[in-house]
Amino acid sequence: MTDLSLIPTVTDETPVRVRFCPSPTGTPHVGLIRTALFNWAYARHTGGKMIFRIEDTDAKRDSEESYNQLLDALAWLGIDWDEGVNVGGPHEPYRQSQRGDIYQDVIAKLRAAGHVYESYSTPEEVEARHKAAGRDPKLGYDNFDRDLSDEQIAAFKAEGREPVLRIRMPEEDLTFTDLVRGEITFKPGTIPDFVVVRANGQPLYTLVNPVDDALMGITHVLRGEDLLSSTPRQIVLYRALIDIKVAQYMPLFGHLPYVMGQGNKKLSKRDPESSLFLHRDRGFIPEGLLNYLSLLGWSLSADEDIFTREQLIEAFDVKDVLSNPARFDLKKAEAINGTHVRLLAPQDFRDRLVPYLQAAELVGSELTSRENEVLDAAAPLVQERIGLLGEAAEMMEFLFKTDDQIVIDDKALKGMPTNLVEVVEASIQALEGVQTWNAEAIQEALRAKLIDELELKPRQAFGPARVAVSGKRVSPPLFESMEILGRESSLNRLRVFGESR
Repeated sequence: MTDLSLIPTVTDETPVRVRFCPSPTGTPHVGLIRTALFNWAYARHTGGKMIFRIEDTDAKRDSEESYNQLLDALAWLGIDWDEGVNVGGPHEPYRQSQRGDIYQDVIAKLRAAGHVYESYSTPEEVEARHKAAGRDPKLGYDNFDRDLSDEQIAAFKAEGREPVLRIRMPEEDLTFTDLVRGEITFKPGTIPDFVVVRANGQPLYTLVNPVDDALMGITHVLRGEDLLSSTPRQIVLYRALIDIKVAQYMPLFGHLPYVMGQGNKKLSKRDPESSLFLHRDRGFIPEGLLNYLSLLGWSLSADEDIFTREQLIEAFDVKDVLSNPARFDLKKAEAINGTHVRLLAPQDFRDRLVPYLQAAELVGSELTSRENEVLDAAAPLVQERIGLLGEAAEMMEFLFKTDDQIVIDDKALKGMPTNLVEVVEASIQALEGVQTWNAEAIQEALRAKLIDELELKPRQAFGPARVAVSGKRVSPPLFESMEILGRESSLNRLRVFGESR
């Protein structure tokens, strides 16, 4: 086996080429998308290339729906790629299921060069040998077939057995420098000779993944920590691929930290906070979620949590990624998103609310002139008050509903003044005298009547009007809301509220 120190490797002068190569199973998971994000940020930071390919050889689990969701997720976050599916490039095709002939050619070269050997042992035979030797029967393959004689091979073939192909692991330390974790050593004997081709001739992930990386010239393999244990296999396979001229160099490896959920457990697909689309549906915006996902293992600086896409690209280096697990903190994610919501230009913010109003069935597919008018006036009232766009629909719904659709929330009635009906009647009386219906005049009239004349405290004075017009105890600014509703609707809601008490 060639000395690892003599294997060509990536240098600072090698143009960076990273890849994102998911299997299209299930809905996009924030941990998976974080991996895509870090690869993308590193490619953009270095002026390198991002390659997006799909590992879709598991027909039972892979789906086109999941594939399309991946495309949707990356497009929504603004993560683009230079080569790959839907873009093309010099290494097409970029879907594993379409690269079968390429893999068979590599397998033939590995066979001819003696880098793989035929293995006929069944799992039951391996287990029996472990038991006979007093070893744990679950230890896995025991390298028995490494040096089979011609007679043994002939006997197996006479039985009709079809061999798998295995790579021989070296009897030496395997050491590499992880870009995130530093130097890592795997001792000989810790990893048995591994299968690269099934008995039916189909290659396994352990072969096709490094082959694709090699043929596409990938320089930096940035992937999840859960794949760290497979790195020695990749290194050994790369040695063989370099020998048969399929690979030019050994890539650099960087294993990104786990994303943890509640209770410091690894975030799984079953955890609600793992679903990218759930966050989008709740009202995260791309700028906010991109910012937060970047913080899952990396930071711009010790005291800077808020940054733009451009600042991320300018600063990101994989060598600054932390090795410790990163915890997905939903409250922090929402707070960061809220900051980005407030940074949106007013018109942009207003337009982004429309799909959420439509989802809540407050407006139709086309907004009426009145609905546009209400939205124009109401959007500035809520932009400073929400962390998620989805919160705006609930906060603004009373402005889009008709008077008879308003339902008073029981919780809103708690803390109302004992003379509630009197306060409502006084509010109506004050507002009936308002000549110019605007927030300033509304406030002036209610303040004069309820605070100056009746000597009520502000909460007791204005609380009944707020509940009457919105149905809730908390709403956007009351006087501006009443201006948007108009005189007739505001007074009508107050009268109905007063009569029902």
